[in-house]
Parts: sequence; structure tokens; C-alpha cells
Amino acid sequence: MRIRLSAVLLGILAGILLLGVDRVAAQRGGGRNQTPAHYDVAAEVTVTGTVDEVRQVTGPGLGAGTHVTLKATTETLDLALGPSRFMTQKKYNLAKGDQIHVIGAKTKVEGRDILVVREIKRGSDTMTFRDAKGFPMWSGRAGR
Repeated sequence: MRIRLSAVLLGILAGILLLGVDRVAAQRGGGRNQTPAHYDVAAEVTVTGTVDEVRQVTGPGLGAGTHVTLKATTETLDLALGPSRFMTQKKYNLAKGDQIHVIGAKTKVEGRDILVVREIKRGSDTMTFRDAKGFPMWSGRAGR
């Protein structure tokens, strides 16, 4: 009887663990979902404006990395580009005053509106941060 109860409890714990792992995979864009976290291609927008500020944000999650304050015609946007190391590796540089054309998806992070950037065009230069499905180029999942 005692062995049977232990086996039942072990089975329940294993089920809970597997359910938790499946949820984490879905949140990260893995598993059956196959969509990137924090990026909805259906919500993509295109905006043009002037770079007002380029800054490095520290901390965990989507809020960290290189951010750009973009002054568009009707609004000022916070652009989340990606990890600063990716910008350095790709030799992507932006400076105050640059005129850019941005494709990205709006999302909320810690209560703030952020435009998660997929692509920036500046003149004839194109900077790609995410693939057409929204997966980050630095993640190893891009292009799948």
C-alpha cells in the first residue's frame, strides 16, 4: 500500500513538472507554439522618424539592451533593438539625428509601450534584428 501511494505521488509530481516545462517552452516561443515571445507579426507597424537618443539599458528581459528614442511625426517611441553585444558584433551604429525607417511590433514591458524592432533602414543600410517571423537574430532560432 505504501509503495503504491509513493508511485502515485511520484506520477503526480512528474506530471506537474512536465506541465511546468511545457508552459515555460511556450512562453519562450518553443514547444508547439513556435512563435517568438514579445513579438506579434500581425501587430507589425512601420514608422519613420529621427533618432533622439541611443542608450544602453541594463537588467533582465526584453527591457535590457540597446534602446532608441525615436521622434516620429505624431509620437515619440521607445525602440527595443536587442542585446548591445549583437549591435557591436554586427557593427550596427545609430546616432542622434539619424533619419530611420523602422519595422517592428508594439508591446508592453513593465507597463511601458515599447516597439520591438525587426528591421531598421537608414539610407541604403539595413539593420536586421529579427527574422520575418519575429525571432531574434541572436537567438539561434531565426530563419527556422
